[in-house]
Amino acid sequence: MSAAAPVSGRLDALSLGAILVTLVFWASAFTGIRVGLEHFTPGPLALYRFLVASVTLLIYMSVTRLPVPERRDLWHIGVLSVAGISLYHVLLNSGQQSVPAGTASLIIAAGPVITALLASRFSGEKLNALGWLGTAVSLGGVALIVLGRGQSVDFTRGVLLVLAAAFFTSVYFVFQKGVLARVGSLRFTVWSLILGTVPMLVFLPALATELRAAPPGAHLALLYLGVFPSALAYMTWTFAIARVGASVTSSFLYVSPVLAILMAWALLGEVPGAVTLLGGAVALAGVLLVNTRGRPQ
Repeated sequence: MSAAAPVSGRLDALSLGAILVTLVFWASAFTGIRVGLEHFTPGPLALYRFLVASVTLLIYMSVTRLPVPERRDLWHIGVLSVAGISLYHVLLNSGQQSVPAGTASLIIAAGPVITALLASRFSGEKLNALGWLGTAVSLGGVALIVLGRGQSVDFTRGVLLVLAAAFFTSVYFVFQKGVLARVGSLRFTVWSLILGTVPMLVFLPALATELRAAPPGAHLALLYLGVFPSALAYMTWTFAIARVGASVTSSFLYVSPVLAILMAWALLGEVPGAVTLLGGAVALAGVLLVNTRGRPQ
């Protein structure tokens, strides 16, 4: 994780490898969550996953002697992590009880539009006419995803929960800039995952009950979620951003829903309908428009 960084914005083999590792693991998380939900309820599942991630990161910190941020920065990271780790993952798990893995990934992929809207309000990052058009297009795509599954109350409720998850992760990204500049992306990521686990401890009694009833396969799925899509993938993403910058790394996020849909099809037999796929394509097109042409030059 300490290899010399190239010029920011220039993609090298090591950075590309870190990005691809991240995308594969993050895409697989949607399938892993669906598997975990067969034996765990949403809150305990999130706690189990991030207890594993926290233990993994504490081991990493002890080996690398990563310094602890100052107290004020820890409080700032902790507050942000309630939104971006605790609420995001509990809401996503809750939504995926009725929303297929690939469909959930398409909805989460529209999250950058919410980030852009929040940034235009609170960070002075204005949107131009194309930015507002892209926002409308992306939200229209999400509406198509809902229509693609009919008017099922459970599915619509699940979509709203996944959208709420996307909102809280957007809050997390918009308001982290100041503390990120002070503590660095690596320390921020490590402490964010650890501190974001703390509020989930309210689910500890339920987790203790569900642990005893879960089969070995469910435990393996949660161990996988904690180590790979959580601890490792967040670290490789941070590593890539530090080397080549956020704009280059973020441009690869459009690949994640494609991988998630393929994995859900191969492992779970989930095949999204034509309207759902169309809605996902429309939503991603809106996100692309916002991120490439949506801001004044």
